[in-house]
Amino acid sequence: MGETMKKTINVAIIGCGRISDLHQLGYVGREDAKIVAVCDTNEKNAKAKAKAWQVPKVYKDYREVLKDPEIDLVELLVPHHLHCSMTVQALRAGKHVSVQKPMAMNLQEADEMVDVAEKSGLVFRVYENFVFYPPNVKAKEMLLAGEIGEPQMLRMHVSTGKSKTEWKVPLSAWSWRFNEQTSGGGELVFDHGYHLFSLAYDLMGPVKRVNAWIDKSMIRPTIYLDAPAVLMFQFQGKRKYGTMDFAHTPNLEMESIYYSDDDRTEIIGDKGILIINRCTAKTLDYPPLVLFRDGKTTEIPIDRYEWHDSFIDCTRHLIDVLTKGGNPNLDGKTARNVLEFSLGAHQSAKANHEIVINQKPVKR
Repeated sequence: MGETMKKTINVAIIGCGRISDLHQLGYVGREDAKIVAVCDTNEKNAKAKAKAWQVPKVYKDYREVLKDPEIDLVELLVPHHLHCSMTVQALRAGKHVSVQKPMAMNLQEADEMVDVAEKSGLVFRVYENFVFYPPNVKAKEMLLAGEIGEPQMLRMHVSTGKSKTEWKVPLSAWSWRFNEQTSGGGELVFDHGYHLFSLAYDLMGPVKRVNAWIDKSMIRPTIYLDAPAVLMFQFQGKRKYGTMDFAHTPNLEMESIYYSDDDRTEIIGDKGILIINRCTAKTLDYPPLVLFRDGKTTEIPIDRYEWHDSFIDCTRHLIDVLTKGGNPNLDGKTARNVLEFSLGAHQSAKANHEIVINQKPVKR
């Protein structure tokens, strides 16, 4: 962790796709950090974002951003195969880095990113908003406070769907995600699944072993989604297990102003259960967070539970780290463990047998 920064943090957003609108929100109204540059190979997109966000500098070439002495932090919102090379270039250019998930294509890339970050003394983190989703944050607080006793089981679910109010993202903007050369793996388990792997790690700690079955569903001729899929895993902690499932349900209608994904998490302890509902979309008409204990079901009040709230808090967390010190959530080593968890599941599905991971906890 490098020295904290005393001045305003000047930020460059690299990649001006749809998700950049949510990354921008955390800087609104801040005096200690501001977006001063945007960059995209599609100059039209970059100029549109610059105009909407009142950003003075527009770049088409990432290398030019790295030459700009005014830039302190780069946010990399680019295809997965670019994460390693662009992170390494930015760190060597003296920039702090926040890179979108998943961290990298493989562990070799992850190790290189961590090594360069440590040698640079700069802040490097993987942008993971699910661990900042307010109902997830509150559930973790209650878990650590012993509200449900000793946790034994974690159940996580995600399925696709449709919505009349969802984001309209053209297939052309998604095409690279269905090419393993640029995405590193399937859109559901490897890409979106990184959120779930990160949250599982955040709630229950490092993983010991994993077993997985990953099927395929055709969504267009020659285009397949990595679902349905089922994963089961054992955490390092004594008698702690988890399951994760992914379903492709394109005709499941739900309410969403973002992606139509049904995300739910259940944490089962020896004296209670926590159920986290919603996230990107609203499906079951339940509160965002529910506690079952002592024979009673209780809604836990949550003031903020929209998906964009998790982005705002994730961005603000990094600003606090840069201005006040400390380590970012999902720093390089932690993110590497999450990636190892994910890759272990994929290796298990391909080999059709259990994969032992036996991770060591990251000292923070």
